[in-house]
Amino acid sequence: MSNVSIYRLGLMLLLWSGTAVPLMAAPLDEALKPLPEIPTLDPAKVELGRQLFNEPRLSVNNTLSCASCHRLETGGADNKPFSIGFDGKPVGINTPTVFNASLNFKQFWNGRVDTLQAQVEQVVISPVEMGSDWKTVVQNLSALPAYQNAFQQAYPDGVTAANVQNALATYERTLLTPDSRFDQYLKGNTEILTTQEKYGYLRFKDYGCIACHQGVNIGGNMFQKFGVMGDYFKARGNPVESDLGRYLVTQDEEDRYVFKVPSLRNVAVTAPYFHDASAKTLEEAVDVMFKFQLGRNPSQEDKDLIILFLKTLTGQWAGKPL
Repeated sequence: MSNVSIYRLGLMLLLWSGTAVPLMAAPLDEALKPLPEIPTLDPAKVELGRQLFNEPRLSVNNTLSCASCHRLETGGADNKPFSIGFDGKPVGINTPTVFNASLNFKQFWNGRVDTLQAQVEQVVISPVEMGSDWKTVVQNLSALPAYQNAFQQAYPDGVTAANVQNALATYERTLLTPDSRFDQYLKGNTEILTTQEKYGYLRFKDYGCIACHQGVNIGGNMFQKFGVMGDYFKARGNPVESDLGRYLVTQDEEDRYVFKVPSLRNVAVTAPYFHDASAKTLEEAVDVMFKFQLGRNPSQEDKDLIILFLKTLTGQWAGKPL
């Protein structure tokens, strides 16, 4: 039976019964896709990963855990321009949210690794983040009976660097934030957005924002130069090494100032914005995107509408909106 037939049948039943029950339309066929539900994974590995996510023994001086910079209660980041490393000094690049990171095609702003496991491996040994080494991490965890037992339950070979990385990655795969109002809209509940929010989505598409911010994560699936329609870095001034983006990985001139396009999910609660944390508000970030990525000069009304749309992308975690 077609969707039209189902709709007509439902309408007849409603008219016959006299009951005013809202009808859910068919899912919308859009370039943006709703987030999947949180996957059901090995509970022993997920719980072990959760413990490790909050474990400061991963850092060289037992002061820093993953949760120190990726605070789930504040959108999966820490609301700081630059997170503080194990040595009390700020790192050189803004911390992106851990929520929905498993859906990104690469990890880190410059996309230097493909997997969550590799991302964990590098953060632990980073001289400006956790500053440790994997031999020490394994020794520290192996010395604790609680971790010995937890690893034996989840992994036949117990505490190893690969298993620590796998457990953390398994937990991070559960850190999805489904059921944003926009997700519900995509699934067919078209009345959940206001008229202005729907116009904002139309403007988002009409101006071309969707060319880079598309797919299930509304970004996170391609690279793009920061400053397509203007020299962002010259305008900002004070260049630093992290501005080079993917060039630091490939040494290819075409990759200078190229970054992974960030996901826009939960963007309203993850300020400040960009790798350099230069935009303190969503309004500032939208202005930068119009000027340097799109080369457009929209009306204030259109910018306001797009911001209203962006605020519908805030999902839910632990049963409540972020």
